[in-house]
Amino acid sequence: MRTERLTAFSDGVIAILITILVLELKIPHGADLAALLGLLPVFLAYVLSFVVIAIYWNNHHHMLYLTDRITGGILWANLHLLFWLSLMPFVTGWMGENHFAPLPTALYGAVLLFAGVAYYILEQTIIRSQGASSRLRDAVGDDPKGVISVVLYAVAIPLAFLNQLLSDAIYVVVALMWLVPDRRIEQRFEAAAEEEEEEEFLEKRRSPFSSKGRKGRDGR
Repeated sequence: MRTERLTAFSDGVIAILITILVLELKIPHGADLAALLGLLPVFLAYVLSFVVIAIYWNNHHHMLYLTDRITGGILWANLHLLFWLSLMPFVTGWMGENHFAPLPTALYGAVLLFAGVAYYILEQTIIRSQGASSRLRDAVGDDPKGVISVVLYAVAIPLAFLNQLLSDAIYVVVALMWLVPDRRIEQRFEAAAEEEEEEEFLEKRRSPFSSKGRKGRDGR
């Protein structure tokens, strides 16, 4: 199985999640600045979740581009990741509506934690399926950024019951950490794109000669 169908399905799910997120921004019952200020916690939660989902989409896109084939294990690992991401609208709305209260903030962190673990499982499942020649393994190595993210989420969850603002700060720091592009993945991504272009070019050059050979054999 090729990666196109899995990529299209995942892109569709993520697009729906972003749409659901923005629907949590209710129209204020007023035309003054005070009405908008009442929506500030919900808006801040929306911005954070939008950035988080966008980061997952970007890295998921790069990861599948470096994947040669799709196995049953990869399909289930991908669904596992989408399950946790599908909870983002719920925990985002709950945290925003309750002005970043401790329990909603902790649950938000739990979803981020399990989404990070699910992404790591998907990544490792792909690497194992590719074997020693895995381009993804060459790109991510031991994935220290992913491990650090999960550890920070694990710290932020209990911290939310002591100081939820510190937990929120950790969520923002992790998001900012992932906004910085990983040059190893970018380089592998560019190299893979160049390989595809070269293969397409060689295929186009071979096609006319193949056609001439067939014509010669057929006597036409």
